[in-house]
Amino acid sequence: MRHIEIMDTTLRDGEQTSGVSFSAQEKLTLAQMLLTEVQVDRIEIASARVSEGELEAVKKITSWAKEHNMLHRIEVLTFVDSGASIDWMRKAGANVMNLLTKGSLNHLTHQLKKTEAQHFAEIAETIGQASASNIDVNVYLEDWSNGMRHSKEYVMRFLEFLNTQSVKRILLPDTLGVLTPQETYDFILEIIAKYPDTHFDFHGHNDYDLGTANALFAVKAGIHGLHLTVNGMGERAGNAPLASVIAVLNDYVKEVETSVDEMSLYTASKLVETFSGLRIPSNKPGVGDNVFTQTAGIHADGDKKNSLYFNDLMPERFGRQRAYALGKMSGKANIENNLKQLGITLNDDDLKKVTARIIELGDRKEVVTQADLPYIISDVIDSSDLKEKVKIDSYVLTHAMSHKPMASVKITINGQSYEEQAFGDGQYDAFMNAVKKVYCSLHIELPSLADYYVHIPPGGKTDALCETIITWKTNGHPFKTHGLDSDQTVSAIKATTKMLNQI
Repeated sequence: MRHIEIMDTTLRDGEQTSGVSFSAQEKLTLAQMLLTEVQVDRIEIASARVSEGELEAVKKITSWAKEHNMLHRIEVLTFVDSGASIDWMRKAGANVMNLLTKGSLNHLTHQLKKTEAQHFAEIAETIGQASASNIDVNVYLEDWSNGMRHSKEYVMRFLEFLNTQSVKRILLPDTLGVLTPQETYDFILEIIAKYPDTHFDFHGHNDYDLGTANALFAVKAGIHGLHLTVNGMGERAGNAPLASVIAVLNDYVKEVETSVDEMSLYTASKLVETFSGLRIPSNKPGVGDNVFTQTAGIHADGDKKNSLYFNDLMPERFGRQRAYALGKMSGKANIENNLKQLGITLNDDDLKKVTARIIELGDRKEVVTQADLPYIISDVIDSSDLKEKVKIDSYVLTHAMSHKPMASVKITINGQSYEEQAFGDGQYDAFMNAVKKVYCSLHIELPSLADYYVHIPPGGKTDALCETIITWKTNGHPFKTHGLDSDQTVSAIKATTKMLNQI
């Protein structure tokens, strides 16, 4: 098996996503996760000389990495700047630099306005200074892809020069994301054939949505390492996404392996999503919310009969589960799969009634979830076992400045009335504490609250409805309930009432 080094550049190139800036503590947390849980080989964490805040962030990471014998896996983007970047590296405690140079004659001529000889001489001087400071050097050939297209002779002379220098890796970026998979394959194959003993990395961008495909073809051509980002973050359309590339390599290139743990990729995606504030699409491969959800009834039916609509990209690889959507395209198989997860069995006639009702709601663009199924069943089937057994009769919520919020709740459970009062950190927390008192007296443990999401439908009116979606967990199994009201707290109470009835 040929090992492909994975260098994650979420904290450097990924942070160049418009509007994204990680704090020093966030960078440290992500660095720790990427190295210890995701288990990438290396991480690029910053650009030298950006700001004092960036310097402090890098110091935190290098200090931690040094304690855990991982300093050699920490990299920083540097520049040909008469040693200023090297001084910055020494202050930051880093000892691997990725030196940015010009990989196309177009960039060299029009941006640096220097000759080839001048550029090479300055690079040699910088590499010498780094070696004197015990700093390992990797070299980026910026705009390498256009260099190969339009000035290949220059690129080849550059590679010949770099092979005379103390360079650990040569990094080949498709800076503008312009390569096709075939070009990626041909260019890298040609270079590796000429320099078989040199380590080359491919750094792909996603402007044409070809980042994953180009990474695949780079590996097929013999590349030694790939640069990727969590959620495909990066400038413009971003970089080749970590989760997608790892899945593709694991399934389609059997002669190579990486150190990345697939099970950690979803968690890493969600953490980066939280820290960056950049929501990923629900249909993003591997990590999107809906990518393991079957909607069409015929698909659910095929899965039930012989896993006919499964592929190798199983959700369990990412620590996730397959789901079956409920809506106008649902068939009986969708409903049965969801009912099975709830431990409910219906006869054929009742199942037809429930299916018809869900399709009706879907036509009205109502969102139907598994948590709604017991109430739909209660509505369409005359079954006393499924009627509402828990009712919030009344409640009083108080919240005044300098006073702890308090709730007084009257609740009926199976015809028996209970009243309790409680304080909390907020009005809803006080309400939940009062309800918990009631259930504690009955020796019933309530599910834990795993997520609380408030959604305001579009419209821009001050009296717009709030939808509160609460995710609960019981015995390790999550389920959701919804509440709708013009008041946020009331909508949460409605969602909670649904949960109390469901359990």
